[in-house]
Amino acid sequence: MANGLEGVVAAETILSHTDRTDGMVWVRGHDLPTLVANHGFEGTVALLWDGFAGEGLTRQGMIAGFGKARAAAFAGLPGWMPQTAGRTLFEGMRIAVAAQPDSADATALVAAFTVAVPALARQALGLPPVHPDPSLTTAADLLRMLHATVPDAAKVAALDTYFTVMAESGLSASAFTARVVASTRASLTASVLAAWCAFTGALHGGAPGPTLDMLDAAAAAADLEAWLEARLRSGERLMGFGHRVFHGNDPRAEAMRRSMQAMGPRAGRLAFADRLEKAVAVAIERVKPGRTLPPNVEIMAALLLDAVGIPREAFTLAFAVGRSAGWLAHAMEQQKTGRMIRPVSAYVGPPIG
Repeated sequence: MANGLEGVVAAETILSHTDRTDGMVWVRGHDLPTLVANHGFEGTVALLWDGFAGEGLTRQGMIAGFGKARAAAFAGLPGWMPQTAGRTLFEGMRIAVAAQPDSADATALVAAFTVAVPALARQALGLPPVHPDPSLTTAADLLRMLHATVPDAAKVAALDTYFTVMAESGLSASAFTARVVASTRASLTASVLAAWCAFTGALHGGAPGPTLDMLDAAAAAADLEAWLEARLRSGERLMGFGHRVFHGNDPRAEAMRRSMQAMGPRAGRLAFADRLEKAVAVAIERVKPGRTLPPNVEIMAALLLDAVGIPREAFTLAFAVGRSAGWLAHAMEQQKTGRMIRPVSAYVGPPIG
């Protein structure tokens, strides 16, 4: 039996394909560089949802639809925001999603995430929420609602790249959770809430914040190489390194790296990340010869979110804005099959009979 369902085919999908050998992700036949250059987040969502949330979906149509839905989501803040006072941001997001009606469609649910992120982050600072601008893209309006100012164009482009490349990642734990719930004919709201709960774990969507913590600790080390070697010899995990799918180049990380390079000096610690990657390669060869520990997407994700001004405690929430589009695509695709997911287990307990 495959441990962790490794290699088990649990669904047929038209949404995406990951090429582990060449290091590429394809979404509805489009590779990631094409999505970033020609489609952006809303265009990618249009590709993912076409045939599920409507026919002939377009980028401009999604921008308009999300803008209108954000205004509606903002109007609903008084219904759930008071319940989040004194709670963590993760708990606040769980309350925000659970507050959405079962009748909510995919557009409304992505908008609910988009509005909740800045509202919760500002509440944590004692600041009031900022009304959305329906004319803006998802990335631009999230930054505007978070910082209460017109966002820098390069930062908007970087966050849009992040949302685009992170929107869909195959049958991850959260996407599979969304499919399982949707297969029971539960609502999209129930499906995306369950996906969010799976997403909050440190091994999944909860990784970007701790990755930035690790970068801080590495930058503060008097001897980086010795610090890395000591961690590796003690068996500690290096957040941001190693991946279950990609064993080399991760195209999502490369897309984010390029978007941050376009930010120039505003890209923050990109140069240090390059130095850290080289140092890790040397350390792993010394500690475990023959093994590799390539950087994964979390390094670039943490640096990008930090560079555009997302508080690190809100990294996972921002991650969920983009990924919710993929969760909903999986849920809607699963609904179309009409089949409930019902695997079997192998009994390994005490002898019976």
